Amino acid sequence: MSKTILIKPIITEKAERISEIHNSYSFVVDRKANKIQIKKAVEGMYNVAVESVNTLVMPAKSKTRSSRSGVVEGRKPAFKKAIVTLGEGEEIDFFGDL
Repeated sequence: MSKTILIKPIITEKAERISEIHNSYSFVVDRKANKIQIKKAVEGMYNVAVESVNTLVMPAKSKTRSSRSGVVEGRKPAFKKAIVTLGEGEEIDFFGDL
């Protein structure tokens, strides 16, 4: 597959808490990617052993905000999220040496 499977990691307070407790990391992935492709992509990019992959499609949401010209309405697109659980002793460091 020529296009990229892993789009970006999800770095939120909830995702950080899950990674500390369950050794699981969250990624935004391509909508057409399956669990096997996601597992190979994470193992190849981060050199870790993946134990399991759970996927879910987050639904689109409508958003509104107020501005000087009135209320602006829009939509946030749907995306596919993958929660990747790593093997014992494995770790992914997104921030490097900050």
